[in-house]
Amino acid sequence: MSACDTCVVRNRAICSSLDSEELKALNAIGRRRTLEPGESLMWEGEDSVLVANVIEGVLKLSTGTEDGREQIVGVVYPSDFIGRPFGSTTGHGVTALTEARVCVFARKDFDAFAREHPALEHKLLQRTLAELDRTRRWMLLLGRKSAGEKVASFLLDMSERLVQPDCMGFTSDGKLSRFSLPFSRQQVADVLGLTIETVSRQFTRLKAEGMIDLPSRREVVIVDREALAAEAG
Repeated sequence: MSACDTCVVRNRAICSSLDSEELKALNAIGRRRTLEPGESLMWEGEDSVLVANVIEGVLKLSTGTEDGREQIVGVVYPSDFIGRPFGSTTGHGVTALTEARVCVFARKDFDAFAREHPALEHKLLQRTLAELDRTRRWMLLLGRKSAGEKVASFLLDMSERLVQPDCMGFTSDGKLSRFSLPFSRQQVADVLGLTIETVSRQFTRLKAEGMIDLPSRREVVIVDREALAAEAG
């Protein structure tokens, strides 16, 4: 049995467009890798030598400022594709926030495979356009939304994109109502361009107003999704 046969994101990843023989060929050029929290897979500005599918876990995309500060510019979840196919350099670093499993390909091998399989190239284009849409929404969130709107938007996004196959916290529309944040409060603040004090105040307020519950430091329960969506603007 190949790794593709047991892949939990097979039906949602870019390789979902491939038939069984094509999957075997793709499996032959890929390998599984496990990352510990804090371990990097790619580094900003270095040669683009790898691309990968995220199977499990959450990873951050980050870039550095001239004075050495880190800015988180994105988050990737199971079934997301990372790396720069057909590119020469990596535009941002990729680091695991939680324990993560990824399916890694040498970029040149993947590029050659994609050229021979138009359906995979089409999936890559779809993913690129979807990422562009998410980036535009992120620009709106960072540039125009209030602190409360930012935190509410962030929690809704997490509930929609985190995938936990064994979790019983799914609602009827397939969205998680209960999940564990892969971020510390400081990392949430960094992602949203807020201070940690502001993030903590917003979490406390959302709980007090009955929109969420916080059973532990990392665990979040969305109690009133409609109210949280209204809060998110």
